[in-house]
Amino acid sequence: MIFQKGQVIKQYIVVFPHKQGAYAETYRVKDVNGKTYFLKLINCSKLNRNQIDDNGCLVEVEISKRLNHRNLCKYIDSGNLMLHGGQCVYLVTEYVSGETLAQKIMRKGGVSVYEIKQIAKAVLSALSYLHQQPIPIIHGEVTIQNILLNLVEGFEDLKLIDFGHACYGNQKPVKPNLNELNPFYLAPERFSGVCQVQSDLYAVGAMMYQLLYGKQPWFIDVSRIKDTNRVDAILAERDKELDLPKIEKYELDSQLINCIAKALSYDVEDRFQTAEDFIKAIDGDVIIGRQSTKRKIFSIDATIPSTIIKVRSPKRGEGFAAIAGMDELKEQLREEVIDPLHNPEEYERYGVTIPNGMLLYGPPGCGKTFFAKHFAEEVGFNFMCVTPATLKSRYVNATQENIAQMFKEAEEKAPTIIFIDEMNELVPNRESDVHEMSRSAVNEMLAQMDRTGARGIFIIGATNYPHTIDPAILRAGRLDKKYFIGVPDTEARISLFKLYLEKRPYDFGIDYGQLAMLTNNYVSADIQLIVNDAARSALKAHSKITMNFLIAAIQNTHPSLDEEELKRYDKIKAQMEGRISNKIDQRPRIGFIQK
Repeated sequence: MIFQKGQVIKQYIVVFPHKQGAYAETYRVKDVNGKTYFLKLINCSKLNRNQIDDNGCLVEVEISKRLNHRNLCKYIDSGNLMLHGGQCVYLVTEYVSGETLAQKIMRKGGVSVYEIKQIAKAVLSALSYLHQQPIPIIHGEVTIQNILLNLVEGFEDLKLIDFGHACYGNQKPVKPNLNELNPFYLAPERFSGVCQVQSDLYAVGAMMYQLLYGKQPWFIDVSRIKDTNRVDAILAERDKELDLPKIEKYELDSQLINCIAKALSYDVEDRFQTAEDFIKAIDGDVIIGRQSTKRKIFSIDATIPSTIIKVRSPKRGEGFAAIAGMDELKEQLREEVIDPLHNPEEYERYGVTIPNGMLLYGPPGCGKTFFAKHFAEEVGFNFMCVTPATLKSRYVNATQENIAQMFKEAEEKAPTIIFIDEMNELVPNRESDVHEMSRSAVNEMLAQMDRTGARGIFIIGATNYPHTIDPAILRAGRLDKKYFIGVPDTEARISLFKLYLEKRPYDFGIDYGQLAMLTNNYVSADIQLIVNDAARSALKAHSKITMNFLIAAIQNTHPSLDEEELKRYDKIKAQMEGRISNKIDQRPRIGFIQK
């Protein structure tokens, strides 16, 4: 380090020398008023040409001047100085009392699933701000070493630091220096010099993978490999499917693992396209299916994979017993769907057709996917869970081939339930303004859905927007059974609070009736969020979860659906049932809950 404690860099007094890097040194300093800052001293002779813009200014400094976001350190000052006959640049930013995420892991040994999500969302919030600049700013080095945790605040106030390898989205491609960057955080295109928005999102996926599994994705020991062969060795390793070991961690679910896999996809178009999309997926607002991370190889005679979606064997579970409320709907399903599926010969003898499928529709967060999975347990059929992203392709005829392959596999493993989430995305109304490839997908679905009941296949579609599905899909002989899944009723909300509290340290004076009364129009996802927030408050206070914590959480949590949106779903329900609702504000409600 050039400077020691007590020495002066321009008008700043060195308090503590932090670290020395390949081209810069970092110090904690104070100004003449005694205020503390970070100072980065950059040796210009050691910079790469892409780190200096066409005007001779340091890209890192020019970017820092633009930053104004809670998860990015604020710019304070910068300037030039001569040291030992060479030119240097100093950059001063706000000081944060804390440690890097890497230091925390070394000290503590790891982080929880909840903390992984909070860290990732804070970093993505910063990246969203950078990527939405008039000329997008690419950070280029998102790693656990460049995430600074504020010891005073929570994870939501962490800082994404070090813009030494940042660039503008319109800069010329420059191949990275692997001696300065961690190659296991670099997206495949980075090795060719290309740096774009999705490259940063790939790095966030790599960070989440390391936090979850304690290792870097596709890690290999490159120390014994020649520099000229390192990139080839790294990319060859990524030709393998991403290793996603099964581990037991509290709050870890397939959604988070699928998010990581999507972020780490080899092909740019298969990753999250924006930081906002990534955040929505982490929050569960968008369901992410499992997808391959391997690079796609297309040729003229390329064929689709022999297995698109895994068909799971009948899962042992509680079935409808795991769902409280919705008794009328469950009984209706037993009579109209389950009994015919279990006794096809008897129904055929009476000339009663075997149902091909049903559509579950209603507001988001009300449990359509949850209900479908427990329906599969109740019936005892094999289960295939599909999202439109799994089937849709930008290549001509590939979507139709994927749909055909899906039905072929389901028939081979019959009896099988095919659950298609976000059905409206796969089969939109052909009379609307949709691409010709989407129309072809609808035609293929219509052809495959004929007589599926007789082939041992039952289809469940789920959607928030049933009125946007092609009408032919909803006609008799296809998804002719339609069931509305609405917001939880009072009984269901009581059960929800009991469920989410039962495995936590809570006060035995909880008034569940009052909690249900205070959460009218709240969906199950809202109630889970309320209990989680109350639990965090109780944890900070080293107390049990009390009514006061729960009421405070309710007051800080607005329902996901406002009255206008609920009224809109009333109209949609009336439209699906072929009637006009005249009593929108007095709608009957059906609620559900796990037991």
